[in-house]
Amino acid sequence: MRILLVGAGGVGDAIAKIAARRRFFDLMVVSDYDLSRAERTIAWITARHGDQNGRFVAARIDASNPDDVTAVARTYGVTHVMNAVEPTFVPTVFAGALAADADYLDMAMSLSEPHPTDPHRETGVKLGDDQFAVAPDWEKAGRMALVGMGVEPGLSDVFARYAVDHLFSEVDELGTRDGANLVVRDASGVEMFAPSFSIWTTIEECLNPPVIWERERGWFTTAPFSEPETFTFPEGIGEVECVNVEHEEVLLMPRWLDAKRVTFKYGLGDEFIGILKTLNRLGLDSVTPVTVRSEQGPVAVAPRDVVAAGLPDPATLGPLMTGKTCAGVWVTGTGTDGRPREVYLYHVADNEWTMAEYEAQCVVWQTALNPVIALELLASGVWSGLGVLGPEAFDAVPFLDLMKRSESAGGYGQDWGFEDRLA
Repeated sequence: MRILLVGAGGVGDAIAKIAARRRFFDLMVVSDYDLSRAERTIAWITARHGDQNGRFVAARIDASNPDDVTAVARTYGVTHVMNAVEPTFVPTVFAGALAADADYLDMAMSLSEPHPTDPHRETGVKLGDDQFAVAPDWEKAGRMALVGMGVEPGLSDVFARYAVDHLFSEVDELGTRDGANLVVRDASGVEMFAPSFSIWTTIEECLNPPVIWERERGWFTTAPFSEPETFTFPEGIGEVECVNVEHEEVLLMPRWLDAKRVTFKYGLGDEFIGILKTLNRLGLDSVTPVTVRSEQGPVAVAPRDVVAAGLPDPATLGPLMTGKTCAGVWVTGTGTDGRPREVYLYHVADNEWTMAEYEAQCVVWQTALNPVIALELLASGVWSGLGVLGPEAFDAVPFLDLMKRSESAGGYGQDWGFEDRLA
């Protein structure tokens, strides 16, 4: 396997660092528009793990140009393109991979178009629609695109597949629930507002009307931050208020899994929700460029890009962050014994541990872990397929077994678990 990693930001950097401990691939081309970022990642790997015998090389890439993605992929003879850049670049990286006759993975799908204002109408162009529309092209080419293979979406979808196959005879709801007790403090110890993931992506998914799927209605939208609920997260995180947010799981799970309802709720907190609402009221969430003054004269800039530029890079927050983050799926329905059952399947990442092991903060590290495991399953042939597929299209057991198996036994040593929430 020869991998082109597109993007050496927080998640891309963590992907390369995790992969450096594994032997399933021959080459990983770490690429970025800023070549120095790719070089920095490889320098860390070399310092921590020694000479990798040329398995890692740095390259410059323009992810906005599909021809450039194709050219870099062909130059290095890659078999798989791993997309680790903002979801705005999904169409170009996706197209570039197909043109290069390579398989493709991403962690966030193609974006939705503006939603209807009536929350009871079906969405227009949904998350991932543009990718699924060209599935026949991937099938005809004999290639596979594995979409939504991060942590959420990704691991959450693997958990859902496992629950449907092994824990339930009938599922009422597949509900992804994400929460954390992370705190970021500046050098003087004062708590600060600093999102642990891309603010560009966070604005996109939190201010779009969330999508819900129900068997009798199909996909429909609701109001942002709707249906608040208090959810108790494991391993000391505790109670967190979660609200509806637009997310890929709701668009992926119903394609392969049988359930009455599919939802995604995120623990944002009142302060974060208030800031997002303010950005929206001021138009600072817009991606439409406006003309502003500068020392060089008038320039066009998207307000959302200004917000992103004004906040700390999430990849740099690790030393300032404490706490844990939890990703999981809350499944309700009828167990295999015919009795009512509620189960929360989850994985927790502790920032102290991820910083010590990888110098990566826990949110980006937890996201990066899962595509590396998926790549290893693809390399071994345990997972295979053609066309555009989500994580739930594959057997969950090999993934979860490899994830949990100790490193000394050839696995990733990451415990996952589930809690039965009905006595």
